[in-house]
Amino acid sequence: MTDDLATLLSLERLQAAGTGPLYVKLRRTLEGAVRTGTLGHGDALPPERDIAEFAAVSRVTVRKAIDELVADGLLVRRHGSGTFVAKPVSKVEQRLSQLTSFTEDMARRGMSSRSEWLHKGVHTPSPDEMMILGLGTDVKVSRLSRLRIADDQPLAIENASVSGEFLPDPSAVTNSLYAELERLQVRPVRAVQRISATNMKEADAQLLGVSAGAAGLSIERISYLGSGRAVEFTRSLYRGDAYDFVAELTIAVT
Repeated sequence: MTDDLATLLSLERLQAAGTGPLYVKLRRTLEGAVRTGTLGHGDALPPERDIAEFAAVSRVTVRKAIDELVADGLLVRRHGSGTFVAKPVSKVEQRLSQLTSFTEDMARRGMSSRSEWLHKGVHTPSPDEMMILGLGTDVKVSRLSRLRIADDQPLAIENASVSGEFLPDPSAVTNSLYAELERLQVRPVRAVQRISATNMKEADAQLLGVSAGAAGLSIERISYLGSGRAVEFTRSLYRGDAYDFVAELTIAVT
């Protein structure tokens, strides 16, 4: 524990940290250490037992304070490694009125984007894929799973399914799926999206650099050709602390 942090976590400083229960005072103190840079991005917090002993508080008090800071996105727990100061997150705002790819969306914001591929392959379609994409039993489906990253910040896990009729070789997709579909002259022109709240499971949280149980946005999108044929079925999981979806509403004319 650094001298600065040790001083901040002393019982005398906690008692002077405003009103409220001890866990609230400890949370404020730790938050202040992050905000002022006493604890920097990537720094590890001392073990909970050490904080409890030094501040003369119970481990339950320490756990409750840290739980709240994890929920707020200031700290992140890494299984088997400890608790660390999270990287500051820049909010990304996406409007729901335009059908664009992740790559195009980030480029318009002046952000660099890339993907870490988790899987590319051709498979026998699942019942959901057959129904949504209108596939026969003799048609394969191309599946593409990847971690979406903007300015070195992981934002989303994307799992896309496209009929093998439209995308016979998923390995041809290098960065933008829509760019490849456009090259093949089957880029979608409209889509329907469903957005719901969820909590991150352990494996997804590790990929996205957040704590298990953190808030996320689950998005299902079905994209269509001009003919009305479904071309893409994508399930995505976005970080709830890094993404805002915005819709513009107007008064309906009757």
